[in-house]
Amino acid sequence: MPSRSDLPTALGLALGAAADLLLADPARRHPVAGFGTLAAALERRVWRDSRAAGAGYAAVLVGAAAGLGTAADRATREHPAARTAAVAVATWTVLGGTSLGRAAAAMAAALEAGDLPTARALLPTLAGRDPSTLDAAELARATVESVAENTSDAAVAPLVWGALAGLPGLLGYRAVNTLDAMVGHRSPRYARFGWAAARTDDVANWLPARLTAALTVAVAPVAGGSPRDALRVWRRDGAAHPSPNAGRCEAAAAGALGLRLGGRNVYGSRVEDRPVLGDGRAPASSDVVRSVRLSRAVWLAAAALAAAARLTARSRPAARG
Repeated sequence: MPSRSDLPTALGLALGAAADLLLADPARRHPVAGFGTLAAALERRVWRDSRAAGAGYAAVLVGAAAGLGTAADRATREHPAARTAAVAVATWTVLGGTSLGRAAAAMAAALEAGDLPTARALLPTLAGRDPSTLDAAELARATVESVAENTSDAAVAPLVWGALAGLPGLLGYRAVNTLDAMVGHRSPRYARFGWAAARTDDVANWLPARLTAALTVAVAPVAGGSPRDALRVWRRDGAAHPSPNAGRCEAAAAGALGLRLGGRNVYGSRVEDRPVLGDGRAPASSDVVRSVRLSRAVWLAAAALAAAARLTARSRPAARG
């Protein structure tokens, strides 16, 4: 039977996932936004063009988030109802699966209406590339790629870390991923300072990205796709991507949806020519809707696996005073 400490955590993960599915992100005073504000304020004080400075910055912020999770874990250890509530709220706070799907659905609606100005204005909520010169096909590709990658970053990875490490895992992972988004990208300012944040995010997402790809294979029929093609393209093309993790998710999605992803991406003054993933057709607005359907099936499957993992995990023996 599951222990008292495992069952509340499993229930909390399931309830938090359900809250995200039904409510999306908290509409006001989002704790992750508050963390981002704090991180930005600290960066202004400690920034140096130095890997060591960036590593210290990331360690302090991630350590603080994981420490808060550890304190909550200890405070609720003997109180199952409180543990369930704490894990549910933390899970709801750190998940972004439904918000990701809603942003992509808004893009699909703009593309279907032929409203390129609105579609271009929406892209920054999904991807960091410059939308100013993108046509409908490129906007659809950018959205499908973002949905594939962020299914792992925004939903599967928090659930994996919640299953592995409970409250400290949930909060610590979200801190890692938020810092990567803030300072981990390639730019003159963050090439050295953001190195530690980016590499930590790569490590934290290694397992979740591959689980995302595996679940994409498993649920491909939900989006009218082929598990065989998803597996084939994942194995063939996943490692070609410059990211050690995003390529696995995008390649599996390309195969599952029968699409061709990759190509030239413009990020301000920086241009990247990404390798082609998949051997299908170019994405269209209807494929954005299919990618959202696929994403939802993947992260809900991950939520079920995370809760099941906590139910079957052994608890630590209680300390004796």
